[in-house]
Amino acid sequence: MHVTETAAAPAKKSGAFAEETVTLVQHWTDRLFSFRTTRDPSFRFQSGQFVMVGLMVEGKPLVRAYSIASPSWHEELEFYSIKAPNGPLTSRLCNIEVGQTVLVGRKPTGTLVVDGLKPGRRLYMLGTGTGLAPWLSLARDPDVYDHFETVVVTHTVRQVADLNYRELFESELPNDEILGEIVAPKLKYYPTVTREPFPTQGRITDLIASGQMCRDLGLPDLDPAVDRLMLCGGPSVLADLKPLLEARGFAEGSLSQPGDYVLERAFVES
Repeated sequence: MHVTETAAAPAKKSGAFAEETVTLVQHWTDRLFSFRTTRDPSFRFQSGQFVMVGLMVEGKPLVRAYSIASPSWHEELEFYSIKAPNGPLTSRLCNIEVGQTVLVGRKPTGTLVVDGLKPGRRLYMLGTGTGLAPWLSLARDPDVYDHFETVVVTHTVRQVADLNYRELFESELPNDEILGEIVAPKLKYYPTVTREPFPTQGRITDLIASGQMCRDLGLPDLDPAVDRLMLCGGPSVLADLKPLLEARGFAEGSLSQPGDYVLERAFVES
């Protein structure tokens, strides 16, 4: 794991995008990395939303949608990305260094916000791969814990090395000087691996369908009367999860009509 960091510098304004300065780059594996940037003081977003991020290439913005991995209160912006060797953007973005600039759009949006859900007792955030990014934002937001008695973050990956941010959920957040008191009694982290031996193994869809996830967590079976869910993953995962939940009586929600679950496709950054 390689980390570089520097002090923040102010953003420059340019139309639809702010030019933000890279303050930290973390290479988790040869396929995954994250980075932080400065944040324009005027930029406002809700934890769980996404924004367009990219680089100037040949005089034009080359951008893709990225969930914001930092909570809404944080003074910097954080993003979590795959490295696509042939991807027009990520093949360049994965080589950024501290001090360089990236483009960050001025209009955050997205459905993975608490406002899209009816009131409930437990919140399950089901993520695969870089679909963890919005949970990194929401799990660090005190407002989420005001709404729910229990907050469950699941992260399903192919290999154990892909369980990035595991330490954040297992030790850093519960022991955080400021957030720990709020987080520790409520947060449950549930990592699963599909292609290597691991204590919790398998696709999240199978672990829900069999009831294994709830048993492992020591929680009651999923119940639309009290449980709320957010889903973020690849199209095939979402295609399996939607009917699984709806067969149990869960209704999809939106900002205009809150429901029992909301979903967003995990962006395949290219």
